[in-house]
Amino acid sequence: MVRTAVLVSGDGTNLQAIINAHNYGKIKNCHLAAVISSKPNAFALTRARNAGIPTFVVNYANFTSRHAFNEAILEKLRSLDIELVVMAGFLVVLGSPVLEAYENRIINIHPSLVPAFCGEGFYGIRVHEEALNFGVKVSGATAHFATAEADMGPIILQKAVPVLEGDTPKMLQKRIMEECEWKILPEAVSLYCEGRLEVVGRIVHIREAKE
Repeated sequence: MVRTAVLVSGDGTNLQAIINAHNYGKIKNCHLAAVISSKPNAFALTRARNAGIPTFVVNYANFTSRHAFNEAILEKLRSLDIELVVMAGFLVVLGSPVLEAYENRIINIHPSLVPAFCGEGFYGIRVHEEALNFGVKVSGATAHFATAEADMGPIILQKAVPVLEGDTPKMLQKRIMEECEWKILPEAVSLYCEGRLEVVGRIVHIREAKE
């Protein structure tokens, strides 16, 4: 069983998707060992407690620098013997201490079809505002390994949905969450925990499932 920690900062809808998939047996060989929040009042912590998952807070507001915060996150992950890290609405950019220690072991979800509408400053509703302003006909979500270059790590899975006439940013955001993020993030976690992901350069190869 792969000891997995989910990093959160807010409501935790992607965390709930992971919990639901895990409860229904759709995530294999995974032990949800911890949920770690950068904010003490994140509702994601309540979701985790309701599911019986141990919760921890590493409060970003208590640190004088992002580097110090990253060091604290790394110490917590190591103390919990975590193998896989999943970023599910985690609003702090991870830095080199964590990224180097967990190379190709940190899965992030981004609400666009990378490389479109991604990178520094592209998060939350802004992603969908930009997609609509650009006039794209499809958008979606990308599950990828986190690297130092924001949202540009090796792609594990992508899923697309149509952009509909009359869409607002919130309407598009909701469709992408429900039809894309909540499906491919749990699937990416399971693929890792099953040992089916192989990273060669920037390319992720998905091995066939064992019989």
